[in-house]
Amino acid sequence: MKLQTTPRIDVPSPLIDALRSFPVEREVEHCGSKIMISPFDYYVTCPRCGHRLKVRSFSAVPEIEDVFDAVFEWMLQPGASEQAKRRQQTMEADRDQ
Repeated sequence: MKLQTTPRIDVPSPLIDALRSFPVEREVEHCGSKIMISPFDYYVTCPRCGHRLKVRSFSAVPEIEDVFDAVFEWMLQPGASEQAKRRQQTMEADRDQ
């Protein structure tokens, strides 16, 4: 059997570890208030003063959030979210065993 595969790319183990432990919320402090936001937000509005804060950089150096963005973009393809859901179900079933 011949499998169609993408070109091999070396993915460093620390990246995999960082993705697994990536937080689902980020704490931002402004005006003496702490705000819990999505780690993927670029901007957030302070609920206390209404100031719009930039919370994610637009740097030329890729960040871990950019890896997630690439996956989110991939998931916009027809059928991709269903494939991801199937994989999550398999992972959950394996965890229960």
